[in-house]
Amino acid sequence: MTGWSYGVILAISGVVAVLLVVDLVRDRAAQDSHYIGLGVLQVGVLAQLVGGCVALARTERELEGAVFVSYLVTVALLPVVGAFFSLAERSRVGTTILLLAVATVAGLELRLWDIWGGTGG
Repeated sequence: MTGWSYGVILAISGVVAVLLVVDLVRDRAAQDSHYIGLGVLQVGVLAQLVGGCVALARTERELEGAVFVSYLVTVALLPVVGAFFSLAERSRVGTTILLLAVATVAGLELRLWDIWGGTGG
């Protein structure tokens, strides 16, 4: 895994989070722009899932493969689950749900960095 993949996912998460916070302060429900941002984030994490599995297969590092892959899969599922629950609740709460999903993606990305770097496990 490369550092730029984590950086890209964290940057996209940050931009989407700022957009969500702005609309949360304005007391708006989730809008199409939020779902577009979440879709871009989803494409990034799916690419990271594939790249991470390939990198894991090729590496000689000492790391827990099952833990690493489970984090990758969880990160890939979070935007979808967040969008689903946000669509079920078409109010300001739906925007909050999206923000929590994006923040969780960012947090799990930092944990993935630790696992791949060998500082955690």
